[in-house]
Amino acid sequence: MIKIAITGGIGSGKSYVSSIFESFDVPIYNADENSKKIVSSSIEIKDRLIDILGDECYKGGILNKKLLADFIFSSDCNRLLVNSIIHPYVYMDFLKWSKEHYYSNIIGMESAILFESGFDKYVDRVVMVYAPLELRIERAMARDNASRDEIKARISAQMDDEKKRHLSHYVIDNSGDVELILQVKKVIEQLLKEFRE
Repeated sequence: MIKIAITGGIGSGKSYVSSIFESFDVPIYNADENSKKIVSSSIEIKDRLIDILGDECYKGGILNKKLLADFIFSSDCNRLLVNSIIHPYVYMDFLKWSKEHYYSNIIGMESAILFESGFDKYVDRVVMVYAPLELRIERAMARDNASRDEIKARISAQMDDEKKRHLSHYVIDNSGDVELILQVKKVIEQLLKEFRE
């Protein structure tokens, strides 16, 4: 089994690229979506976040996403602290999910903060989805109904695209100039060839 990760900055189109991989029978674990579920359901995580942020963090038993996001984005220290609490649970969930997909030649994990979280250590290859910064800002503003400043703040909290590109094994260009399906198909073919050898 080959484990890959699909990453890219906000608005790069990594979720769309992940859906193309799925159309080629590559199951994809969405780390960002599953982490939200885990944060909402894990008693251990709830207790630790309440210790840090107080009872307001889970008012009425429901996670106060804005309070948590404000805390995370207010400093690198806060982000690292929260990630150190959540990420081990997400990794364990990914391992369990991987075992359930033992029959697949290739499985994937989609993660916006792959390198920042250290999840790149648990996969064989990394696929980065790249798009120009301005295009990413426009896409994210439209998708999230957010201001330019909000999107730029989120982008600045993530690893620089050029650094991600350097750390990745494959880069898929989602600037709109190159056919995505053909690029994904080529990556799958190269992965299978590489691991057969």
